[in-house]
Amino acid sequence: MQRRTLMVAAAAVPLAACGAAEVKTLPTIGAAMAAIEGLARGHRHRGAWSLAQMLNHAAQSIDYSIDGFPEMKSALFRAAVGSVAFAVFQARGKMGHALDEPIPGAPALDPQAPLEPAIARALAALRRFEAHSGTLAPHFAYGELDKAQYKRAHLMHLANHWTEVERT
Repeated sequence: MQRRTLMVAAAAVPLAACGAAEVKTLPTIGAAMAAIEGLARGHRHRGAWSLAQMLNHAAQSIDYSIDGFPEMKSALFRAAVGSVAFAVFQARGKMGHALDEPIPGAPALDPQAPLEPAIARALAALRRFEAHSGTLAPHFAYGELDKAQYKRAHLMHLANHWTEVERT
């Protein structure tokens, strides 16, 4: 584990120095909202989760950035591995994570959940995040993020899940 952490950290240093790249696929909250609204018109999710599960997962993450995550990785993990991973994602403008991995401690995602309420929930979470002007909770893996960093994290997270969305 320590060797992998050092390897990731070493790889992140040159990437972090490059600055933040534009977020791939969903570069703005408006683009994300338009894409989510479009899901009601003939799309499917080809991953382990349904579209509704994916959207509810994204909404959980967005809401937890305001309300606090139910479980946190250790402070050491957040300071070492998590912050380095976020720096790499920032530099690349995209993230990669297991697309069927729930947020630690979050309620289970219902595989039978209907799509329309999930769309509404994801849109509401994005609107709530945009309107929020108070303190944000630390991310369970990345640690402290400011509003701009969280916005990028949410957009990269959605874009990462979007790799499994296709038109039917």
